[in-house]
Amino acid sequence: QVQLQESGPGLVKPSQTLSLTCTVSGGSITTKYYHWGWIRQPPGKGLEWMGVITYEGINIYSPSLKSRTSISRDTSKNQFSLRLSSVTPDDTAVYYCNLEARDYWGQGTQVTVSS
Repeated sequence: QVQLQESGPGLVKPSQTLSLTCTVSGGSITTKYYHWGWIRQPPGKGLEWMGVITYEGINIYSPSLKSRTSISRDTSKNQFSLRLSSVTPDDTAVYYCNLEARDYWGQGTQVTVSS
């Protein structure tokens, strides 16, 4: 059973970089043909797809966030990470990592952007 777990700071200051890690267990992030994604949900709003990294390490980003988003991976640790730069309070959200093909999600982690 594939499980995903988000981790990282829950509070980030404006203009700084938000950094989260998704640790995957029960399966490899290099398994064909999986896409590993980051999705967020701001308070009172719907889910917003941010981007993915594929099993080959290829990135696909949301156009609205592409300039600020970087998704990377560490295959030796079976982890993939999100970096969102120049954050503002509008980036406050619950952040999820997921395995798109299986609709498997982490439990989510709250990140608040505030000084």
